[in-house]
This record gives sequence, structure tokens and C-alpha cells, in this order.
Amino acid sequence: MTPGNTEEHKVSGEGLVARVKELIHQGNVRRIIVKNDKGQTIFEIPLTFGLVGAALMPVLVALGSIAALAAEYTLVVEKRDDA
Repeated sequence: MTPGNTEEHKVSGEGLVARVKELIHQGNVRRIIVKNDKGQTIFEIPLTFGLVGAALMPVLVALGSIAALAAEYTLVVEKRDDA
């Protein structure tokens, strides 16, 4: 992974699932890592070209359960190289 291919987003527990959905729909995301307020990775979502629709449902349900555990999360978003 080269520098500049990752972004970090701070989100509330309430907005976690909605923000992950937005990022997935961008289409250029390779992986999303969810970290708690202590910086510990609690969930990692590897995204492939074929992962859409019903295949994402279990992931979003799990995220919804995790969202209730803390007030704030950091999403680390790894994007694909377009080159």
C-alpha cells in the first residue's frame, strides 16, 4: 500500500452503518477497517469487485451490532489505485 491510498473517517456509533454503505457505493474501496476509540481494530471488511447486494447484508448486520457498543469509531478506508 502506498501513501495516500488510505483515508480515516471519524463516525459516531449511530452513523457507522450509513457511512460504511456510502463508502462501499463509491466503488473504489478495497478494504474498510473499523477501529474503536482506543485505536484497536474491531472489524475488517475486505471488498472485492463481486461483493454487492445480498452478500453485504451479514456484514451490515454485524456492523449494526457493533455500533451499539461505543460512541465513536474510526473508519480506515483503503482505496484502489486507478493507475
